[in-house]
Amino acid sequence: MSYRRIPKEGLSSAAALRFVVLIGVLSLFADLTYEGARGINGPFLAVLGASGAAVGFISGLGELLGYGIRFLSGYVSSRTGRYWLMTGIGYVVNLLAVPLLALAGSWQLAAVLIIMERIGKGLRNPPRDAMLSHAGTVIGQGWAFALREALDQIGAMAGPLAVAGILYLKGSYHTAFAFLALPALISLIVLMTARLQYPNPHELEQVAETTPPQPQRLPRSFWVYLSAMSLVAIGYADFNIISYHLTHVIPPSAIPIFYAVAMATAGGSALIFGRWYDRSGMPVLTLAIALSAFFAPLSFLGGWVAAAAGVVLWGIGMGIQDSLMSAPVATMISPERRAYAYGVFNAVYGVAWFGGSWLLGVLYDTSIVALVAFSVVVQLVAIPVLLITKKRGGNGSSS
Repeated sequence: MSYRRIPKEGLSSAAALRFVVLIGVLSLFADLTYEGARGINGPFLAVLGASGAAVGFISGLGELLGYGIRFLSGYVSSRTGRYWLMTGIGYVVNLLAVPLLALAGSWQLAAVLIIMERIGKGLRNPPRDAMLSHAGTVIGQGWAFALREALDQIGAMAGPLAVAGILYLKGSYHTAFAFLALPALISLIVLMTARLQYPNPHELEQVAETTPPQPQRLPRSFWVYLSAMSLVAIGYADFNIISYHLTHVIPPSAIPIFYAVAMATAGGSALIFGRWYDRSGMPVLTLAIALSAFFAPLSFLGGWVAAAAGVVLWGIGMGIQDSLMSAPVATMISPERRAYAYGVFNAVYGVAWFGGSWLLGVLYDTSIVALVAFSVVVQLVAIPVLLITKKRGGNGSSS
């Protein structure tokens, strides 16, 4: 169920925009850190002796725990109001796990750190997204999440490119991970700055005085929408699996460049679809999912040109999932329950991602064609479910 918002006297759209930009800069340096690592995690695990199934399992388990812990993070944040505390703990765990990979000498230890990085991201996201949604009531939910994502993706592009440069200069994977300690430190400094400048982001919220109280249970439109996005998660291959495959297609030093292209695409698509979403609602999200669903045949069945095109489509999907996916939830749920709703949403989404990643890893070891077919079909099945969400009142456009 969506609800109308009206401006409050004295609230500044400029203040809301500054908050979003500050969180975006925080995300920029954070993504430079962990996306720089994610661009080489697959090849790094392969060098350490992990199998394709192991890579799929590690990727899926990391997402499962990372998304699962969002339920706890969202619940605690909503109950206590300690949004900044949960966000801060999450960023510390998320960012420090990456440079520690420089010390990993076995794929099992590397797997633990990769999973810890995902857990840290999971802890921080529900309270951070809830704080962003307050600003979104002023400047538009689609635009708030898309703008943060676009800044986020600048770092997500720069990180893999920096890592690619290190590998090109004959540096090792361990050297690359150690270098990523620098942007991690900068990100934590920006986090402290944001906390000092905006201690109470909920004060940005603009809600109509006539908004009816919401029931304690999450609305049915929320669950239908969650079902659709879970189908997308099941069919969406983690880049660790894609990069594992790309070791047979392109030189390992080029893989981070492919990842950087995907991140640049993600940032651009988030801006375009985010603005469009605020005007047209759920059909925009449906179109983006239909477009990105065909990344798998290009990424896994062709040469380097097809793989590059597949990575671009994969980037469009990730840009939508990392930004626009959160916007409909903000318009379905009242402010005081929003962090909890994000926690529930991401926990279920993470279980779906885990099951899909594990299955896709197993399929990769047995039949790449089966992997591709499964990925495309499951994502396309999500489209009619999204259309049902729209009919149930989850259109999600901001006004």
